Amino acid sequence: MHPNPAFRSTAREDNLGFARARGFGILSVNGADGPLAAHVPFLISADGSFAELHLARSNPIARGCVAGLPALMVVSGPDAYVSPDWYGSDDQVPTWNYIAVHLRGVLSPLPEAALHAHVDALSAAHETRLLPKVPWVSDKMSEGAMPRMLRMILPFRFDIATVDGTWKLNQNKTPEVRASAADHLAQQPDDGSRAIAALMRRDLG
Repeated sequence: MHPNPAFRSTAREDNLGFARARGFGILSVNGADGPLAAHVPFLISADGSFAELHLARSNPIARGCVAGLPALMVVSGPDAYVSPDWYGSDDQVPTWNYIAVHLRGVLSPLPEAALHAHVDALSAAHETRLLPKVPWVSDKMSEGAMPRMLRMILPFRFDIATVDGTWKLNQNKTPEVRASAADHLAQQPDDGSRAIAALMRRDLG
C-alpha cells in the first residue's frame, strides 16, 4: 500500500465493496521455496468477514495449504500513467494513478462437498452481470460432466482480518491541477485512463 495517507482514506466498506464488485484477484502465500501466487475469482460474504474461492487441485498453494495459512489477496482496479504536461503547472513529475485493495487473512481448505455449491454461487454472481442474457447454470451440463470438472479443483475459505486500500487519484495536488489531469486522461484511448479520469472527477465533485 502507498504510504501517503492522502491516498489511504477510503472506508473499509468501500474497499470491500470494490473488491466484491471486482471479484478477481491475486492470492499470495509463502511457500517452502519462496512466495506463491495464483490468479483467482472469489466471492466475498455479505458481512465482509470471509471470501470463498477455488484452486486447481495441482496448484502449489492448494497442495500445501493447511488450515489457517496466512495469505494476501491483491485486488487491482483501473490504472493510468499521468504525464506532468497535463497538470498545467510547472515542476511536476510523471506518476501513475491507480486503485488497489489488499485483503489479509488466513486461507483454509473446505470440504470437497462444498465445491459444487461454491461454483454455482460464483457463476450465478457473474452471470447476473450479463443480463438480459439467460444465465448459465450447471444443470445445463450433461449427466456426469460437472462431477468430472469438479475433480480438477478444490474449495477454500479465506478469512479476512484486515482491509487496506490505495485510491491514488492526485489527492495531494490542488483541485485545479487534478481537474486538468482528469480532463487529459478522459481523452486517452485506453479504458484505464478514462476510468481513472471518472474517479478523479467524482472525487472533485
